[in-house]
Amino acid sequence: MVLVHCPVSASLFVVFASTIMVLLRQYAFALVLAGLVQAASVKRQGITALSSSQISSYAPFTHFASTAYCDPSSTISWSCGSNCEANPDFQPVASGGDGGGTQYWYVGYSPSQSTVIVAHQGTDTSEFLADLTDADFFLESLDSSLFPGVPSSVEVHDGFASEQASTAPTILYFVEETLLAYDASSVTVVGHSLGAALALLDGVYLRIQLSSSVNVQVIGYGMPRVGNQDFANWVDGYLGGQVTHINNREDPIPIVPGRFLGFHHVSGEVHITDSGTWESCPGQDNTSTQCIVGDVPNIFDGDESDHDGPYSGIEMGC
Repeated sequence: MVLVHCPVSASLFVVFASTIMVLLRQYAFALVLAGLVQAASVKRQGITALSSSQISSYAPFTHFASTAYCDPSSTISWSCGSNCEANPDFQPVASGGDGGGTQYWYVGYSPSQSTVIVAHQGTDTSEFLADLTDADFFLESLDSSLFPGVPSSVEVHDGFASEQASTAPTILYFVEETLLAYDASSVTVVGHSLGAALALLDGVYLRIQLSSSVNVQVIGYGMPRVGNQDFANWVDGYLGGQVTHINNREDPIPIVPGRFLGFHHVSGEVHITDSGTWESCPGQDNTSTQCIVGDVPNIFDGDESDHDGPYSGIEMGC
Protein backbone atom coordinates (compact mmCIF):
# COMPACT_ATOMS: atom_id res chain seq x y z
CA MET A 1 0.00 0.00 0.00
CA VAL A 2 1.31 3.35 -1.01
CA LEU A 3 0.81 6.26 1.34
CA VAL A 4 0.53 9.58 -0.38
CA HIS A 5 1.33 12.67 1.64
CA CYS A 6 -0.70 15.79 0.81
CA PRO A 7 1.03 18.93 2.03
CA VAL A 8 -2.26 20.90 2.31
CA SER A 9 -4.19 18.28 4.33
CA ALA A 10 -3.37 19.89 7.67
CA SER A 11 -4.68 23.28 6.62
CA LEU A 12 -7.80 21.67 5.13
CA PHE A 13 -8.41 19.91 8.43
CA VAL A 14 -8.12 23.20 10.33
CA VAL A 15 -10.62 24.86 7.99
CA PHE A 16 -12.97 21.88 8.25
CA ALA A 17 -12.73 21.80 12.06
CA SER A 18 -13.31 25.52 12.29
CA THR A 19 -16.38 25.24 10.09
CA ILE A 20 -17.76 22.42 12.22
CA MET A 21 -17.25 24.48 15.40
CA VAL A 22 -19.07 27.45 13.88
CA LEU A 23 -21.96 25.23 12.82
CA LEU A 24 -22.12 23.62 16.27
CA ARG A 25 -22.20 27.02 17.94
CA GLN A 26 -24.95 28.17 15.59
CA TYR A 27 -26.91 24.99 16.27
CA ALA A 28 -26.49 25.38 20.03
CA PHE A 29 -27.62 29.00 19.82
CA ALA A 30 -30.62 27.94 17.75
CA LEU A 31 -31.56 25.37 20.39
CA VAL A 32 -31.30 27.95 23.15
CA LEU A 33 -33.31 30.46 21.14
CA ALA A 34 -35.92 27.83 20.37
CA GLY A 35 -36.13 27.03 24.07
CA LEU A 36 -36.61 30.67 24.94
CA VAL A 37 -39.25 31.09 22.26
CA GLN A 38 -40.99 27.92 23.43
CA ALA A 39 -40.89 29.10 27.06
CA ALA A 40 -42.29 32.47 26.04
CA SER A 41 -44.95 30.74 23.97
CA VAL A 42 -45.95 28.54 26.91
CA LYS A 43 -46.11 31.64 29.12
CA ARG A 44 -48.41 33.36 26.63
CA GLN A 45 -50.63 30.34 26.01
CA GLY A 46 -52.53 30.64 29.29
CA ILE A 47 -53.02 34.42 29.12
CA THR A 48 -56.59 35.23 28.15
CA ALA A 49 -58.47 38.50 27.77
CA LEU A 50 -61.54 38.97 29.92
CA SER A 51 -64.83 39.61 28.15
CA SER A 52 -66.73 42.86 28.63
CA SER A 53 -69.27 41.08 30.82
CA GLN A 54 -66.50 39.63 33.00
CA ILE A 55 -64.93 43.08 33.38
CA SER A 56 -68.24 44.72 34.30
CA SER A 57 -68.88 42.04 36.94
CA TYR A 58 -65.99 43.48 38.98
CA ALA A 59 -67.44 47.02 39.06
CA PRO A 60 -69.52 46.59 42.26
CA PHE A 61 -66.47 45.24 44.10
CA THR A 62 -64.27 48.04 42.76
CA HIS A 63 -66.72 50.53 44.26
CA PHE A 64 -66.76 48.58 47.53
CA ALA A 65 -62.96 48.78 47.67
CA SER A 66 -63.02 52.49 46.87
CA THR A 67 -65.67 53.09 49.56
CA ALA A 68 -63.23 51.83 52.19
CA TYR A 69 -61.43 55.18 51.92
CA CYS A 70 -64.52 56.90 53.35
CA ASP A 71 -64.93 57.84 57.00
CA PRO A 72 -66.60 55.10 59.09
CA SER A 73 -69.47 57.45 59.97
CA SER A 74 -70.40 57.69 56.29
CA THR A 75 -70.01 53.98 55.54
CA ILE A 76 -72.16 52.87 58.49
CA SER A 77 -74.91 55.21 57.27
CA TRP A 78 -74.10 54.39 53.62
CA SER A 79 -74.03 58.07 52.72
CA CYS A 80 -70.59 58.38 51.12
CA GLY A 81 -71.61 59.80 47.76
CA SER A 82 -71.01 58.17 44.37
CA ASN A 83 -69.29 55.06 45.72
CA CYS A 84 -72.21 54.25 48.01
CA GLU A 85 -74.72 55.17 45.31
CA ALA A 86 -73.07 52.62 42.98
CA ASN A 87 -74.18 49.85 45.38
CA PRO A 88 -77.54 51.23 46.55
CA ASP A 89 -78.90 48.04 48.15
CA PHE A 90 -75.88 47.46 50.42
CA GLN A 91 -76.71 46.89 54.10
CA PRO A 92 -73.88 48.14 56.36
CA VAL A 93 -73.44 46.30 59.65
CA ALA A 94 -70.25 47.69 61.20
CA SER A 95 -67.38 50.05 60.43
CA GLY A 96 -64.24 51.14 62.20
CA GLY A 97 -60.66 52.35 62.08
CA ASP A 98 -59.26 55.85 62.41
CA GLY A 99 -57.41 56.14 59.10
CA GLY A 100 -54.10 56.52 60.94
CA GLY A 101 -53.07 53.84 63.40
CA THR A 102 -55.79 51.56 62.04
CA GLN A 103 -57.02 51.64 58.45
CA TYR A 104 -60.74 52.19 57.90
CA TRP A 105 -62.80 49.04 57.43
CA TYR A 106 -66.45 48.07 57.15
CA VAL A 107 -68.64 44.95 57.04
CA GLY A 108 -72.09 44.52 55.53
CA TYR A 109 -74.27 42.54 53.15
CA SER A 110 -74.85 43.01 49.43
CA PRO A 111 -78.20 41.49 48.33
CA SER A 112 -77.45 42.05 44.64
CA GLN A 113 -74.14 40.18 44.92
CA SER A 114 -75.46 37.68 47.51
CA THR A 115 -72.36 38.05 49.65
CA VAL A 116 -71.08 39.54 52.87
CA ILE A 117 -68.60 42.31 52.09
CA VAL A 118 -65.47 43.05 54.14
CA ALA A 119 -63.51 46.08 52.93
CA HIS A 120 -60.17 47.57 53.99
CA GLN A 121 -58.82 51.06 53.31
CA GLY A 122 -55.58 51.57 51.38
CA THR A 123 -52.99 54.30 51.91
CA ASP A 124 -51.10 57.15 50.22
CA THR A 125 -49.29 55.81 47.14
CA SER A 126 -45.99 57.71 47.51
CA GLU A 127 -45.62 56.91 51.21
CA PHE A 128 -46.60 53.27 50.68
CA LEU A 129 -44.12 52.80 47.83
CA ALA A 130 -41.36 54.29 49.97
CA ASP A 131 -42.26 51.99 52.87
CA LEU A 132 -42.18 48.93 50.61
CA THR A 133 -38.83 49.75 49.02
CA ASP A 134 -36.78 50.86 52.04
CA ALA A 135 -36.50 47.24 53.32
CA ASP A 136 -37.36 48.36 56.87
CA PHE A 137 -39.49 45.26 57.41
CA PHE A 138 -39.10 41.51 57.57
CA LEU A 139 -40.92 38.25 56.96
CA GLU A 140 -42.50 36.52 59.94
CA SER A 141 -44.67 33.47 60.58
CA LEU A 142 -48.40 34.02 61.01
CA ASP A 143 -49.83 34.26 64.53
CA SER A 144 -50.88 30.70 65.39
CA SER A 145 -53.76 31.96 67.55
CA LEU A 146 -55.31 33.61 64.48
CA PHE A 147 -54.05 31.15 61.85
CA PRO A 148 -53.97 27.74 63.56
CA GLY A 149 -52.49 24.92 61.52
CA VAL A 150 -50.60 27.11 59.06
CA PRO A 151 -47.02 25.81 58.57
CA SER A 152 -44.34 27.89 60.28
CA SER A 153 -42.49 28.16 56.96
CA VAL A 154 -45.36 30.31 55.68
CA GLU A 155 -44.19 33.88 56.28
CA VAL A 156 -45.67 37.32 55.58
CA HIS A 157 -44.71 41.00 55.77
CA ASP A 158 -44.59 41.85 59.49
CA GLY A 159 -46.32 45.21 59.07
CA PHE A 160 -49.21 43.71 57.11
CA ALA A 161 -49.56 40.93 59.69
CA SER A 162 -49.65 43.39 62.59
CA GLU A 163 -52.26 45.61 60.94
CA GLN A 164 -54.51 42.67 60.03
CA ALA A 165 -54.25 41.19 63.53
CA SER A 166 -55.40 44.45 65.12
CA THR A 167 -58.89 44.19 63.58
CA ALA A 168 -59.23 40.45 62.84
CA PRO A 169 -61.30 39.33 65.88
CA THR A 170 -63.69 42.28 65.55
CA ILE A 171 -64.19 41.72 61.84
CA LEU A 172 -64.74 37.98 62.37
CA TYR A 173 -67.44 38.74 64.95
CA PHE A 174 -69.36 41.01 62.59
CA VAL A 175 -68.92 38.67 59.63
CA GLU A 176 -70.44 35.82 61.63
CA GLU A 177 -73.29 38.12 62.75
CA THR A 178 -73.95 39.18 59.16
CA LEU A 179 -73.87 35.63 57.80
CA LEU A 180 -76.47 34.67 60.40
CA ALA A 181 -78.66 37.75 59.99
CA TYR A 182 -78.90 37.42 56.20
CA ASP A 183 -78.70 33.62 55.98
CA ALA A 184 -75.69 34.11 53.72
CA SER A 185 -73.08 31.59 52.63
CA SER A 186 -70.50 33.78 50.89
CA VAL A 187 -67.93 36.34 52.02
CA THR A 188 -65.99 38.63 49.68
CA VAL A 189 -63.03 40.58 51.07
CA VAL A 190 -61.92 43.61 49.05
CA GLY A 191 -59.31 46.32 49.28
CA HIS A 192 -56.92 48.53 47.36
CA SER A 193 -53.17 49.01 47.95
CA LEU A 194 -52.43 48.25 51.62
CA GLY A 195 -56.11 47.37 51.85
CA ALA A 196 -55.59 44.63 49.26
CA ALA A 197 -52.79 43.11 51.35
CA LEU A 198 -55.06 43.18 54.41
CA ALA A 199 -57.88 41.68 52.34
CA LEU A 200 -55.69 38.74 51.35
CA LEU A 201 -54.69 38.04 54.95
CA ASP A 202 -58.30 38.47 56.09
CA GLY A 203 -59.42 36.08 53.36
CA VAL A 204 -57.07 33.39 54.66
CA TYR A 205 -58.05 34.15 58.27
CA LEU A 206 -61.79 33.98 57.58
CA ARG A 207 -61.43 30.79 55.54
CA ILE A 208 -59.75 29.17 58.58
CA GLN A 209 -62.23 30.51 61.13
CA LEU A 210 -65.54 30.09 59.29
CA SER A 211 -67.49 26.96 58.44
CA SER A 212 -66.33 25.12 55.33
CA SER A 213 -69.84 25.66 53.93
CA VAL A 214 -69.08 29.38 53.59
CA ASN A 215 -67.35 30.44 50.38
CA VAL A 216 -64.59 33.03 50.87
CA GLN A 217 -63.10 35.01 47.99
CA VAL A 218 -60.64 37.90 47.80
CA ILE A 219 -60.63 40.71 45.23
CA GLY A 220 -57.70 43.09 45.57
CA TYR A 221 -56.62 46.11 43.54
CA GLY A 222 -52.99 47.22 43.27
CA MET A 223 -51.97 44.51 45.73
CA PRO A 224 -48.32 44.43 46.85
CA ARG A 225 -46.58 41.13 47.46
CA VAL A 226 -47.64 39.89 50.90
CA GLY A 227 -45.55 36.84 51.76
CA ASN A 228 -42.86 34.38 50.81
CA GLN A 229 -42.91 31.52 48.32
CA ASP A 230 -44.37 29.09 50.88
CA PHE A 231 -47.13 31.60 51.60
CA ALA A 232 -47.96 31.98 47.90
CA ASN A 233 -48.00 28.22 47.38
CA TRP A 234 -50.06 27.59 50.51
CA VAL A 235 -52.65 30.26 49.67
CA ASP A 236 -52.96 28.94 46.11
CA GLY A 237 -53.77 25.52 47.52
CA TYR A 238 -55.87 26.59 50.49
CA LEU A 239 -58.10 29.23 48.89
CA GLY A 240 -58.42 27.16 45.74
CA GLY A 241 -58.38 29.90 43.11
CA GLN A 242 -60.62 32.27 45.07
CA VAL A 243 -58.14 35.16 44.85
CA THR A 244 -58.13 37.85 42.16
CA HIS A 245 -55.64 40.71 42.27
CA ILE A 246 -56.15 43.37 39.62
CA ASN A 247 -53.21 45.54 38.51
CA ASN A 248 -53.57 48.73 36.49
CA ARG A 249 -51.15 49.50 33.65
CA GLU A 250 -47.68 50.46 35.01
CA ASP A 251 -48.60 50.59 38.70
CA PRO A 252 -45.33 49.96 40.63
CA ILE A 253 -46.97 48.81 43.89
CA PRO A 254 -47.67 45.22 42.72
CA ILE A 255 -43.95 44.59 42.04
CA VAL A 256 -42.90 45.40 45.63
CA PRO A 257 -41.56 44.18 47.99
CA GLY A 258 -39.07 42.65 45.56
CA ARG A 259 -38.67 38.96 44.86
CA PHE A 260 -35.00 39.32 45.76
CA LEU A 261 -36.23 39.96 49.33
CA GLY A 262 -38.08 36.64 49.34
CA PHE A 263 -41.57 37.92 48.48
CA HIS A 264 -43.83 36.24 45.92
CA HIS A 265 -47.34 36.88 44.61
CA VAL A 266 -50.14 34.37 44.89
CA SER A 267 -51.84 33.35 41.65
CA GLY A 268 -54.89 35.13 40.29
CA GLU A 269 -53.45 38.21 38.58
CA VAL A 270 -55.53 40.27 36.19
CA HIS A 271 -53.55 42.99 34.41
CA ILE A 272 -55.16 46.02 32.78
CA THR A 273 -52.94 46.87 29.81
CA ASP A 274 -52.31 50.27 28.22
CA SER A 275 -54.85 49.38 25.54
CA GLY A 276 -57.49 48.82 28.21
CA THR A 277 -57.78 45.04 27.88
CA TRP A 278 -57.95 42.97 31.05
CA GLU A 279 -55.56 40.03 30.79
CA SER A 280 -55.85 36.99 33.06
CA CYS A 281 -52.26 35.99 33.88
CA PRO A 282 -51.81 32.40 35.09
CA GLY A 283 -49.34 31.41 37.80
CA GLN A 284 -47.36 33.44 40.28
CA ASP A 285 -45.47 36.55 39.14
CA ASN A 286 -46.01 35.82 35.44
CA THR A 287 -43.13 37.51 33.59
CA SER A 288 -44.95 38.01 30.28
CA THR A 289 -45.05 41.64 29.16
CA GLN A 290 -48.84 41.27 29.17
CA CYS A 291 -48.62 40.92 32.96
CA ILE A 292 -47.39 43.35 35.61
CA VAL A 293 -43.96 41.81 36.34
CA GLY A 294 -43.00 41.79 32.66
CA ASP A 295 -44.57 45.17 31.96
CA VAL A 296 -42.93 46.85 34.98
CA PRO A 297 -39.60 45.05 35.57
CA ASN A 298 -38.51 47.64 38.15
CA ILE A 299 -40.04 50.60 40.00
CA PHE A 300 -38.33 53.09 37.68
CA ASP A 301 -40.48 51.76 34.84
CA GLY A 302 -43.61 52.25 36.92
CA ASP A 303 -46.06 55.13 37.08
CA GLU A 304 -47.49 55.92 40.52
CA SER A 305 -50.47 57.69 38.94
CA ASP A 306 -51.72 54.30 37.68
CA HIS A 307 -52.08 52.97 41.23
CA ASP A 308 -55.43 54.61 41.98
CA GLY A 309 -56.91 53.66 38.62
CA PRO A 310 -58.92 53.98 36.66
CA TYR A 311 -60.14 50.40 37.05
CA SER A 312 -62.62 50.32 34.17
CA GLY A 313 -63.44 53.97 34.78
CA ILE A 314 -63.41 53.83 38.59
CA GLU A 315 -60.80 55.77 40.56
CA MET A 316 -59.94 54.71 44.11
CA GLY A 317 -60.73 57.18 46.89
CA CYS A 318 -63.69 58.69 48.69
